[in-house]
Amino acid sequence: MNLNDVHRGIHKFKNRKRLGRGCGSGTGKTSGRGHKGHKSRSGYSSSVTFAATLIRRIPKRGFNNKWGKEVFAVNVGLLSDMFDDGAEVTLEVMSAKNIAKGTFDEVKILGDGEITKKLTVTAHRFSKSAEEKITAAGGKIVKIPPKRTPKERVAALAKA
Repeated sequence: MNLNDVHRGIHKFKNRKRLGRGCGSGTGKTSGRGHKGHKSRSGYSSSVTFAATLIRRIPKRGFNNKWGKEVFAVNVGLLSDMFDDGAEVTLEVMSAKNIAKGTFDEVKILGDGEITKKLTVTAHRFSKSAEEKITAAGGKIVKIPPKRTPKERVAALAKA
């Protein structure tokens, strides 16, 4: 082997297959599509669910609500550990301290754990036990209104 033979036969781009250019080309007449049928027609595209038997065999589990809201839960005990007495706990502060991370629509404060500090907690939802624990410790609760009420959501779905 010589140095000038190293790259012989290696091309950056493969030439496209020229279909329907006579019998001698090897891809004449039916152009590699076979005879008749859906796949031989122009504009054919197969969907994943085309083979119904395959779809029946794949297990389908759980429930997926594409209109449902993604709610991120934060426990009162975690807030008590992470914040000082008299601090304001907002969504921005929680995301800065890596408490509420990822993508979500609403934040809900849950009542797991103990709270001894006076905190002003701002969130979309609160459980009853969380409300009681925060107010018993001398803190305040500020509820953020939802982007859309359930009635507005149903009305939007009815229009669509």
